[in-house]
Amino acid sequence: MSETKPEPDTQAGERVAETAPESPSHEAPAPDPQVLARRRFLARASIGLGAVGGVALGAPLVGFVVAPLGRAVPRTFRTVGKVGDFEVGQTVEVKFIDTSPLPWAGVTANTGAWLRRVDEKKFVAFAINCAHLGCPVRWLPDARLFMCPCHGGVYYEDGSVAAGPPPHALSQYVVRVQGDEVQIRAEPIPME
Repeated sequence: MSETKPEPDTQAGERVAETAPESPSHEAPAPDPQVLARRRFLARASIGLGAVGGVALGAPLVGFVVAPLGRAVPRTFRTVGKVGDFEVGQTVEVKFIDTSPLPWAGVTANTGAWLRRVDEKKFVAFAINCAHLGCPVRWLPDARLFMCPCHGGVYYEDGSVAAGPPPHALSQYVVRVQGDEVQIRAEPIPME
């Protein structure tokens, strides 16, 4: 009798080596050069159009901010009354037309100042707006003070700060007497 070799019994505890299936590669296939060129073109076109749009929107803004710096500030003298209309030692409100009224400004082209006759020949004019936030100040003749109703700013009769938040004295206008007329040099913001 011939001996035959028994087949290995897989159920009897022998382990059969299993081979794991190969996992698919996660590497993307090489991109098509035409697709890369198209993407590059579209990216550059988007950046270019964004830059053009930014300039188109930003140019008027820059012009709005920068244009007034190169424009000459109009300074003209406006007549506010006759010398005889003002008593020595009295402070009164005077009104005059702004230096650069716009055609559509209407009543807002009017501005004002507090004018005091110091002596027979000298006048002083203070801006009507508080140095803190621009609220109109009022003159209290009994107290001889300028008062700001918005935040409690108080000024002495010479325009210097008496109390409150104003950072500096009331701005002053240049005043001159031409013949028998009192004139104030009107400017957007009095600087003296």
